[in-house]
Amino acid sequence: MKVALLEATPDPEEVICRAARNDYMSEYGAEQSFADVMADIDGETLEDRKRTLISHLLDHGHFGPFEHAQATFHVEGMSRACMAQLTRHRHVSFDVQSMRYVAFDDVDPAAVGDGELVVTPPSASDPDWIGRNQQGGAVDEETIEKREDVFGNAVERAVADYQELLDLGMPPEDARFVLPIGTKVNVVMSLNARMLMHVADMRAAADSQWEIRGMTEDVLDLAAEWCPITFEHYEARMKNRKNRLAP
Repeated sequence: MKVALLEATPDPEEVICRAARNDYMSEYGAEQSFADVMADIDGETLEDRKRTLISHLLDHGHFGPFEHAQATFHVEGMSRACMAQLTRHRHVSFDVQSMRYVAFDDVDPAAVGDGELVVTPPSASDPDWIGRNQQGGAVDEETIEKREDVFGNAVERAVADYQELLDLGMPPEDARFVLPIGTKVNVVMSLNARMLMHVADMRAAADSQWEIRGMTEDVLDLAAEWCPITFEHYEARMKNRKNRLAP
């Protein structure tokens, strides 16, 4: 899976701070410099004042200002299983690669078991992998070989059958019914900083499934570059606490 930041609010933390300061100012903030807007906040430099205010907002549960900073991410190679989990979240906008209009007729079925078109879960090849709600623990090499064989044959056969149905004239929107839930799709999603933290509360947690957890960590890495004070604070003091920042 690959995750890229397509576009985001420039100077997101200035926007967050201006929104927060608006609640307590009699003046019209749009006609003031950012330095003037932040003049009453503790700190020697403007950067210090931003850090003071943002930390205060997050520590005291004043999350509304974080809804003004928006980001759009492009995810390549997410499984449909992961997509079903992700798209449950409110206040996130999605565009998902269509399997009605995109036909995967040029994929070699023999390569599917090695990761082409279909996401292969770690438990198919790692004898020590323990998943949530798994009955039993680590398995021996013979069992793993059988898992790899069964999984690889199943997804290869599904893709081969899908392509045969296309050759027989079935429309892609109907032929896709035979493809596995692990079939890869590309997703574009837009959300604000508050919602991103909420998604991370739910999906970067230890009890989340491995794929969406990995995707969320990649998004958080990009968010830390885009909105550094906010997500540094989130990582250090809020992550894994199930804060449930969504309204």
